[in-house]
Amino acid sequence: MPIGALLFTLALALLLVYVWRKRQVAGRQDFIDNYAYARHLDARLAMRRPELDAAQRARVLAGLVDYFHLCNQAGRRMVSMPSQAVDDAWHEFILFTRQYDQFCRKAFGRFLHHTPAEAMSSPTQASNGLKRAWRLACAREGINPREPERLPRLFALDAALGLSGGFLYSLNCLAAGQTGTGYCASHIGCGGGCSGDSGSSSGSDGGSDGGGDGGGCGGGCGGD
Repeated sequence: MPIGALLFTLALALLLVYVWRKRQVAGRQDFIDNYAYARHLDARLAMRRPELDAAQRARVLAGLVDYFHLCNQAGRRMVSMPSQAVDDAWHEFILFTRQYDQFCRKAFGRFLHHTPAEAMSSPTQASNGLKRAWRLACAREGINPREPERLPRLFALDAALGLSGGFLYSLNCLAAGQTGTGYCASHIGCGGGCSGDSGSSSGSDGGSDGGGDGGGCGGGCGGD
């Protein structure tokens, strides 16, 4: 085959792969957005968190959608969970084992795992996952991650709900330090309860996943 024809064929193949990939990503995003979460989870969440009314539970399920989008964008890189309320909803979803498995295959092309902190491969794994969650959530909502003017929805939700045992984040690091409550959102440096099991600390979502642990930062469970 002449070199020109070979290059044309290769370029066409790459273009077709690119178009297929774009359609696959768009299809997964639409699936995550349009899945009937409330049908499976609203009643279960009401039993788990009876202090939340219907409108508040709807906000939690919207936060779960946000979190799944972050996981989809991160690929197999671990993303920690910054909201206890959304983590509660995720736990309830996992209990519907068949439905959850089917959801994961269509939303991510794989099963989204859940791993507790004590099972992580290193002490910094949860830290890296929460930093990634912060960057991706800020990018999704057009927030400067280094100089945020507001918290992304996932990081603001527990405080907005007044959730007992929730993760509370503050934009005012000095105020957070003075009161002894809450986490400094713009200086996230450690992870929390549990996370996904990818074990990878590198990625293309911007910034480094390394760095020192600058005090508490909250965070709950996560996915890879």
